[in-house]
Amino acid sequence: ASGMYRFNPRRFTVTPHAANSPNPHGTSFDYWGYCYSNDGTGGNSFQVRPEGNGFKMHLLFQKEFRPVAANAILSSAHFSDDLQGNFLICNTIGFLGVKEYVLHRDGDGDKRKLGEVYGTPGRELLKSTDKNFRPTDAVIGADGALYVSDWQNVIIGHMQHNIRDPNRDHVHGRIVRLTQKGRPLQEPVKIHGEPIETLLENLKHPIDGVRHRTRVELSAREPRTVIEATRQWMQSFNANDEKEAHHLLEALWIHQEHSVKDEALLNQLLNSTVPHAVVAAKTVEHFWNKVETSVAGDMVPEEAPPVIKFSPPKHLIAADKKTYMAGAEVFAREAHCMTCHQANGQGLGNVYPTLIQSPWVVGDEERLIKLSLHGVWGKMDVNGQIFDPALGVPPMTAFKFLEDHELAAVLTFVRNSWGNKASVITPESVKAVREATAKRSIYWQPEELLADHPLEADLQAAAVAANPHKFFSNDELEKDLLAISPTELVTAALAKGDAKRGKELFYGGSAACFVCHDPPGAVNRLAPKLTDIPATRTPEELVDALLRPSDLIDDAFVQVKVATFDGRLITGIKIKENDKEVVIQDPANPKPIVIPTDDIDVIEKSKLSAMPPGLVKLLKDRQQFDDLMKYILESKKQ
Repeated sequence: ASGMYRFNPRRFTVTPHAANSPNPHGTSFDYWGYCYSNDGTGGNSFQVRPEGNGFKMHLLFQKEFRPVAANAILSSAHFSDDLQGNFLICNTIGFLGVKEYVLHRDGDGDKRKLGEVYGTPGRELLKSTDKNFRPTDAVIGADGALYVSDWQNVIIGHMQHNIRDPNRDHVHGRIVRLTQKGRPLQEPVKIHGEPIETLLENLKHPIDGVRHRTRVELSAREPRTVIEATRQWMQSFNANDEKEAHHLLEALWIHQEHSVKDEALLNQLLNSTVPHAVVAAKTVEHFWNKVETSVAGDMVPEEAPPVIKFSPPKHLIAADKKTYMAGAEVFAREAHCMTCHQANGQGLGNVYPTLIQSPWVVGDEERLIKLSLHGVWGKMDVNGQIFDPALGVPPMTAFKFLEDHELAAVLTFVRNSWGNKASVITPESVKAVREATAKRSIYWQPEELLADHPLEADLQAAAVAANPHKFFSNDELEKDLLAISPTELVTAALAKGDAKRGKELFYGGSAACFVCHDPPGAVNRLAPKLTDIPATRTPEELVDALLRPSDLIDDAFVQVKVATFDGRLITGIKIKENDKEVVIQDPANPKPIVIPTDDIDVIEKSKLSAMPPGLVKLLKDRQQFDDLMKYILESKKQ
């Protein structure tokens, strides 16, 4: 069963510890021995507490992101006091970094007692703009710095991508070291090979990692010698003093690790006036008297997840209500729709879009069926909010594995839940679209779908107006600029624009011009470098290129569609062609796609520019347009 298991290196046994599904990732312990764990897929974090004859997961805080690859407790002499003992998660999609949560261990005076830990959101300690930054683990080093492993991979999913996908990166990866400015590093403590007496003194160290590595070292020493030395070392400690109670707790854990019961020591801590020491002692007592009395232990089953009850809306007829309820079951399946879009249909942040009032959901039936069968990936406007792969948005899974009646049911469900009201999808409609697109083997790009099925203007307007997180869009600016002649726009930009501010917009503005025109490193450009624009290109043409990008496309950056004999359809910019192969750069994939010439059926030029229309809507005002245009005009070849 999916869950946490306990390995005893002395007996070489593995026993069930606590149920955790569907995908356990990461375990950590804090100063008082409280244990924490994660469900990587769902992104939930838990405290693992004694219950019955085993242990059970209890929700630590309300998740903000998913997935979560690992967790850690920050304990370091290098970092400031306000960070000590806090909980860290490693997120590989949402904000791409390490997020801190402040842990509260003394209860809340209401439902949570002392020792029933809960967390509240803190700071984002580490965050990257690199869309392939994948923090998978975090640990405090001997110097007190935080070391984070970065998987550094463009593809991380096994549902959306084949395990053998050639775009999986087997070469790159790195370890990032995070330190706090202006603070000295932690003094290293000698552990390996040190005498037992020295190691026992290490157990007084305030830093969790030092004591943990010391316990590991002691676990390899001869048990009788270690226990004798430990009993001598702990004799003078007072169980009612907080620091000394912790020293006694370390002694108890040494006994537990070496499989030696000391009832007197246990009772001393159970009767302590230090509350957290008592809780920790009760956990050891639970192990000795309940968990370890059975051969295999007892994994307390997880609480059944709360049943999300959906009721069919009144506007559906009886037969359609039955379809709706079948769709609710599909929606709630593990790793299906609800995992990302949530039970309330609101999605998660800027990664998983809302389903509420979205024209993509309640609009054209065929468009919705197409994207559900084959998935979709690309820069996408949902209710006025932009979801962009360049900012870490993953592809939507292709659900072609669902039967026609299942897909019809779940689409009917989302089109008629959370206030949505739209037509019912039939299995016959799904079957027809499935057959018509049977040869498709890759995700749809949003612009492909919109070319055949434009978003309904009335639905889009209503959705944008109702969306509190709508993306900034200066429609009035674009309308005004399109009404002015390119010659007038050039004259005004040269007279009133500021090239320095324009450069800042080019490299740091919302339009992110540099991503295509001047990307960092060895990434292939998807648009001409400004200094490479031919001198023959007039200033008016450059203005038009920004306002009407598809009217005049540079031959070197024309998008092409390649159809192969095996039914694949590949869209991108052709960056190389010879007798043997054609190489395509897909804007959503940093690795070029190599297609043997013998595999190609048809190559067709696209009439659409890779540069999306409407970028000027991301500018705040006319002054920003003048600044940007002046920088572009002054940068091109003279």
